Amino acid sequence: MKLTRIQQRQRRHWRLRKKVRGNAARPRLCVNFSSKHIYAQIIDDDKGVTLAAVSTLDAEAGDNVKSTVATAKSLGGLIAKRAQAKRVTQVVFDRGGFRFHGKVKALADGAREGGLKF
Repeated sequence: MKLTRIQQRQRRHWRLRKKVRGNAARPRLCVNFSSKHIYAQIIDDDKGVTLAAVSTLDAEAGDNVKSTVATAKSLGGLIAKRAQAKRVTQVVFDRGGFRFHGKVKALADGAREGGLKF
């Protein structure tokens, strides 16, 4: 049985999630991409609580935002700003089964420039 691209990504994500876990000291920065939008969350896995979230659907992201590398970088800075408002400075990066290049790398770089430490 051949797996679809989505199923292959889910398998990679499950493999990754066996090792990457967020806690109160270092929550998990999880990213997800659809064809139109970008989503990022900071999650405390011990409590099962989302501490901060950002997406291209937010009002702060601006109007007419598309799923591009430049948008991902700006969202990385925005999630870093929201994390610092919750007193989060260190995170564990969860790339969600995506390769670490393009939008994933841009979001991570934007978060690092915003003050988050990986």
